[in-house]
Amino acid sequence: MKADLSPRAGRREWAGFAVLALPTVLLGFDVTALYLVVPKLAADLHPTATETLWIMDSYGFLIAGFLITMGTLGDRIGRRRLLMIGMAAFGAASILAAFAPSVLWLIVARALLGVAGATLMPSTLSLISNMFTDAKQRALAIGTWATMFALGMAAGPVVGGVLAGSLWWGAAFLIAVPISVFVLAAAPRLLPEFRTGAGRLDLLSVGLSLTAMLPTIYAIKHVAASGIDSQAVAAVLLGGGSTVAFIRRQLRLEEPLLDMRLFANRAFSAGLAVLLIGLVGFGGMTFLITQHLQLVEGLSPTAAGLWMGPPALAMLIGGIGAPLIATRIPPGSVMGSALALSVIGYAFLACAGTDSKLTLVAGFAFLYLGLGVIAALGTDIVVGAAPSERSGSAAAMSETVQELGIAAGVALLGSLTTAFYRRTVEAQPGLPHSVAEPYSDSLSGATSIADQLPAEALRQAQEAFTKGLNTAAIVAGIAIAVASVACFRMLRHVRQIGDANPETQPIVSNSTRAMIGENNGG
Repeated sequence: MKADLSPRAGRREWAGFAVLALPTVLLGFDVTALYLVVPKLAADLHPTATETLWIMDSYGFLIAGFLITMGTLGDRIGRRRLLMIGMAAFGAASILAAFAPSVLWLIVARALLGVAGATLMPSTLSLISNMFTDAKQRALAIGTWATMFALGMAAGPVVGGVLAGSLWWGAAFLIAVPISVFVLAAAPRLLPEFRTGAGRLDLLSVGLSLTAMLPTIYAIKHVAASGIDSQAVAAVLLGGGSTVAFIRRQLRLEEPLLDMRLFANRAFSAGLAVLLIGLVGFGGMTFLITQHLQLVEGLSPTAAGLWMGPPALAMLIGGIGAPLIATRIPPGSVMGSALALSVIGYAFLACAGTDSKLTLVAGFAFLYLGLGVIAALGTDIVVGAAPSERSGSAAAMSETVQELGIAAGVALLGSLTTAFYRRTVEAQPGLPHSVAEPYSDSLSGATSIADQLPAEALRQAQEAFTKGLNTAAIVAGIAIAVASVACFRMLRHVRQIGDANPETQPIVSNSTRAMIGENNGG
């Protein structure tokens, strides 16, 4: 077996990685920071229910919509340059959000944060790929990167709630300002620049990518909130038609926004598929567990956030430990085993009752463990399967799939639980229509008029929601079991990290290398 001749990263590269970890944590933090801030925000700005959804969702919408564009733009203008532009924009937009005098102002500021965030996610990941050329070090760095993002998401509700309670709701946004200043000062000293020198950006492709992603994400979230209706169908048709047009255009262009030929690589495609399925299960169950802890268990938002904190340690163990294990065991086997273990967590959730905080937390820890492993190794497989000049695009695809997975999980599992609730909860005789309608619609509706309900009616609503959560956990667990088998079968040819023997590590076959131009620079 030949030794891996890739140069190992030194202190400078690891110091640069520490700089890249800061915007990564910040991005995760901003995804969930408003979960416990909304009540105080609503008391100040008085948004409608629809406006509240846009405040929450505009950030994720714009991140998902612009990821592919920004990943390719970084490949062309320079990944460090794009990171610094995005960091400056993120800090400025955070100030706009913190001191927003109106709902519209805040929605626009959150949208700008999403556009800026879309520059940061692929920039940080592609820079890591370029800085750490040694396979073992790169896998460890990517695993830690994935863990930092998840830890930011775990910290968001707790820190946001504390800041909103002790200061004001806008304080949660101002955390980004000192981080932005530090990254802008440190990046030129510690981060190298990488670019491919490719030609101009195809603006029509950018437009098609946006009209493919944004309506699709909107449809998924709309179905979760309101069910299938004409708006959802129209959004799906627009997104689907734009997706077809986008793919056809990319196949014709000499310098595409997204090189579709990367999907000919089985490791690349399988890695994306596993990430998608894993995030569907995790995103959906996270949404349901947070509701259960507050609406069924009766915890305050801050207490619910603290209960969900300890399971994040399993994410830390999985994200950092998996790349180390994968130096001795094929990554596909490590991912498959981790997902098999996470099925145990879904089984716990399938058995949870109305007073099962410990069962929920234990089950969630298994889910976090599986997520940590697939986020670390799946991302490494996807980025590692692409040639270096396409690492920004590959990183963007990895993040886009994960954003889609979370949104789809909330929509699919949330809708399943809601449908089960509506079929299971029994009508209460004698209730006025203004009370009976929200009671039969959802648990949150029943909780909002709890003082007007008999105690038995509220208990029945809580049991109906819990059984819906159990059903969603069973469905998600089956899907995760299928993904586990897929890891063992479809990724079995991906050898241990650091195995440099070309005969035993055909991550990218010779024919695929020729197809994507790896041997001649693209």
